[in-house]
Amino acid sequence: MPSLTSLAPAGPTATRSRTTATARQLMAICGTLLAALLCALSVGASSASAHAALTSTDPADGSVVKTAPREVTLDFSEGVLLSGDSVRVLDPKGKRVDTGKTAHVGGKSSTAAAGLHSGLPDGTYTVAWKAVSEDSHPVSGAFTFSIGAPSKTTAKVSTGGESDSTVGTLYGIGRYAAYGGFAALVGGCVFAGLCRSSRPVRKIAVGGWVTVFAATLLLLLLRGPYTDGEGIGGVLDLGRLGDVLSTKPGAALLSRLLLLGAAAIFLAVLFGSYTRRSGDAEVDARRRQDLAFGLGFGGTVMAVGLAATWAMAEHASAGLQRQLAMPVDVIHLIAVGVWMGGLASLAVTLWAGEPIERAAVRRFSRLAFGSVVALVVTGLYQSWRQVGSWGALTDTEYGRWLLVKVGLVAVLVGIAAVSRRWTGRLTDATAEAGAEKEAEAGTEAESASEAASDAKATTEARAEAGTDAETAAAVKAAQPARTGAADAAIDTPDEAKSAAAEPGEAESGEESDDGDPVRAAQLARQRAAKGKATTRRERDADRERSGLRRSVIAETAVAVVLLAVATVLSGTQPGRAETEQAGAAATQPGRDRLNVDPVSVLIPYNTGPKSGRGKAVVMIEPALPGDNALHVFTTDLADRPVDVPEVKLSLTLGSKGIGPLRIPLERLSTGHWSARTVQLPMAGTWQLSLTVRTSDIDQVTETRNVKVAQ
Repeated sequence: MPSLTSLAPAGPTATRSRTTATARQLMAICGTLLAALLCALSVGASSASAHAALTSTDPADGSVVKTAPREVTLDFSEGVLLSGDSVRVLDPKGKRVDTGKTAHVGGKSSTAAAGLHSGLPDGTYTVAWKAVSEDSHPVSGAFTFSIGAPSKTTAKVSTGGESDSTVGTLYGIGRYAAYGGFAALVGGCVFAGLCRSSRPVRKIAVGGWVTVFAATLLLLLLRGPYTDGEGIGGVLDLGRLGDVLSTKPGAALLSRLLLLGAAAIFLAVLFGSYTRRSGDAEVDARRRQDLAFGLGFGGTVMAVGLAATWAMAEHASAGLQRQLAMPVDVIHLIAVGVWMGGLASLAVTLWAGEPIERAAVRRFSRLAFGSVVALVVTGLYQSWRQVGSWGALTDTEYGRWLLVKVGLVAVLVGIAAVSRRWTGRLTDATAEAGAEKEAEAGTEAESASEAASDAKATTEARAEAGTDAETAAAVKAAQPARTGAADAAIDTPDEAKSAAAEPGEAESGEESDDGDPVRAAQLARQRAAKGKATTRRERDADRERSGLRRSVIAETAVAVVLLAVATVLSGTQPGRAETEQAGAAATQPGRDRLNVDPVSVLIPYNTGPKSGRGKAVVMIEPALPGDNALHVFTTDLADRPVDVPEVKLSLTLGSKGIGPLRIPLERLSTGHWSARTVQLPMAGTWQLSLTVRTSDIDQVTETRNVKVAQ
């Protein structure tokens, strides 16, 4: 069967320069876009942490309860993975008051609960929580509630809500490298087994294996610091690996490493026994037939198993229809690998000038078409599952990235259509060239046969004349085309070999090494450079092949960028979850209203004597029109609670002519007065008047402005 390298149209210089310029432009564009998307990977690392959203808590955020609860419970929009300190409760002084045990409520994975110690005093308590979403992304946050009445709190918590920038960047790069290595490994193996095996293809497949192995090991080491929000130094804490491996993402990474061990054996057989050629076509065909079934079955199991390590730990493993979503995700990933990894294999084969049969190119074209169909079908299902509505395509970050991905796929399919046209031309041109070459070879053989017959007849006729001179003359006359080495071959074989070697050396311009190893190495480099230049000339001389190579390189460049977008998508909160989270927040009172946190006003007072100096803190929550709770705390200059004989408070909205509204206060404890229900009729800037009496005759009135939001 004729190969693509058999064609050599004119114009190699112009074609080579045009190809080189095009390749450089494509590589520059690809590098720029890839760098931008890698930046997006690192910037989007923290925003990707909101996959499981906190939908409600008990006690509610900012609420005041009369008695101390026995436990704190949290509800999430999807399942979460918990650790022993996932929920921590701190008293106003920052001391832990929870029992240190966090668990799901009633076996529901979307809940978390932490028990509290009994006999908790009044005050404001801080709840800090952190967990890992079922799709492997860390989530965290904090909220407060009060027992009896709000109070000052010195509790400071680090929720680990944002990963360290260095760890987040490395983790994002590792995820991208793992996806790329998987595509190169699967695509390279499929291309080698079904289309054409060569040294460049072997480099693609083996390089993919090394990349995905190194990236998976890196992700496993970074997993602990990434979820806990720690710095790069956390990688050295190998004791944390046990905790990581006990989680679903850690188990998936470990399973991937084990499967890659089996994949190494598969690569050794594929590029060893299966593709080795012994020179006997029948023996090679029999050996390949014996290994084909085992390699096909083993390769399929390997690819499905590796793809499942992503499906079981990312978006497909959380949300609705997960039993269907995970197999669909596996098919999607394998189709990506076959298409993109095969493109890279075809690109390096064409670039290296390796001979590849037209049937192999057409076979890959059919494989790529089937992969695209599988990608479209599975991608539509995944888009519906993750986005949920048309509005989420533009209103959510996930939807916008998905539109970018769809656009890149459209560009890739368009370039693939150009490649298919070049493949069709390449096939036709190759067939015609093969026919012409066979015809020319037949004509030359026929002429040579006729010449040999005439020479033989003349020689025999002259020999019958009976004289040696006449015989020699006849032989010489009958062989006019033989010169140099051919003439020498008639007389002495040894001299013929010497004569045949001399013209070759003269044509190549090479000299003998005369036993000098340095000169021999120099000549070897010259021969290698000349062979490489010859290969490039032959490669660039074929117009159809050059066109196919350019379009395949363009496909590969777009595929690299598309893979980066897919990596960003896998780390972004799905549009459906973001929409549901916003809907859940809208149903909770005060969630979307402004100024939901209590308004606190510090008012120093001085009634005259030394004992009449102190500070008062007035808190209004939630400082919105309607029902509000109001608290007054009095302390001395050292912030110790002190009692005073009387505290009076009023509110006035002068711009609307409302007030003063006198607020009756009830003493709850030392230095603490409260009004459970304070009706504020409308928003605006209210004037707060506070009167503090420290003795029978010593009192002072201070005024401050308080803003009540709409």
